Amino acid sequence: MTQDADIIIVGGGLNGPVLGLALAQGGLRVVVVDALARAPREADSFDGRAYALALASVRVLAGVGLWADIADDAQPILEIKASDGRPGEGAAPFFLHFDHAEIEEGPMGHMLEDRYLRRALLHAMDASPGITQISGDAVVAQDVDDTGISVTLASGTRLRARLLAGCDGRDSPTAQRAGIARSGWEYGQTGLVCAVAHALPHHGCAHQFFMPSGPLAILPLPGNRSSIVWSERTEEAARIHALDDAAYLDKLRPRFGDFLGPITLEGKRFAYPLRLTLANSFIGPRLVLVGDAAHGMHPIAGQGFNFGLRDIAALAEVLIHSARRGEDIASPLVLARYQQWRRFDTMMMAVGTDSVNRLFSNDNSALRLIRDLGMGVVSALPALRRACIREAAGLSGDLPRLMRGLPI
Repeated sequence: MTQDADIIIVGGGLNGPVLGLALAQGGLRVVVVDALARAPREADSFDGRAYALALASVRVLAGVGLWADIADDAQPILEIKASDGRPGEGAAPFFLHFDHAEIEEGPMGHMLEDRYLRRALLHAMDASPGITQISGDAVVAQDVDDTGISVTLASGTRLRARLLAGCDGRDSPTAQRAGIARSGWEYGQTGLVCAVAHALPHHGCAHQFFMPSGPLAILPLPGNRSSIVWSERTEEAARIHALDDAAYLDKLRPRFGDFLGPITLEGKRFAYPLRLTLANSFIGPRLVLVGDAAHGMHPIAGQGFNFGLRDIAALAEVLIHSARRGEDIASPLVLARYQQWRRFDTMMMAVGTDSVNRLFSNDNSALRLIRDLGMGVVSALPALRRACIREAAGLSGDLPRLMRGLPI
């Protein structure tokens, strides 16, 4: 049967377009389908969302031709400080301090606003002859056979390809239609996300305060601005999110502290229920899951989008190399290579973030003392500190070529 593309990608948010660009560079024909219309994805106004991109993730974006267009809008992360704390009390005396000067590769990562990344992705796909974009139309059905997989859109359009990639979020309809179950649990926490302007410069330093109700991340943006990822118990988070801006800031200030001077809100506020969710399989018959569709973890380490980019770099390498060898890119053996590469790494990160959240999201005095001393020891040992810096920069483990700054 005639194929409309080699790969149909469901989901045009972030992971889907990056995957499409990587595959198209390798000579594969791609269709990217997104249920959201194009105009909201191309909006120029700042809505308060931003992403922490590890150094290895920046390399992926450079490898698919994006970074040159967005680098000037990104804020380098030069330091990371992590400490225990309580609202209104400030940081504990023992803390972790990571400085990018201890590694040779440069900044540990960059902060980038959502508006710049999404717009750059759309324009890059426009310029790629190997990518066809379909916006404002949702996939409602998928059917697989021995030679390919077909999808039906809400408009009635039918498309056919050799492989279907689900990049459609934690509740992935693509995975559901394929009968792939999920495992995980709720954290009883909600992530409150916003951006603030402050009077004093942040000097490129990211802060992580471990509060009894959940971690608070203060991440540097260009200028005297920071992105906030604030975890709170679900009921309290709902009350805080329902407040007006002035009352919301009154709740944030004791947790934020005054080290950057007075703060004001910038952009919208968001609230996301936090849960661990892992697809029981990252692959199915002529189907593969990427990013949040495969795994969703606690934002405590800021690895959600970064791990999606790891998936993309690994999958693109597997598929492009298999195509060059003349293999069926959707064969079980080819897809198993991707799952083997990514599943253990993902499981370890999910367990790690879950354990750190459980260890730090409490006010037990004995645990506070142990973890504070532990952070102090790590910060005082250069070799261990350097290893942690490389981990934060995404430079550890079996990295795909794109994450090493190499072409596929």
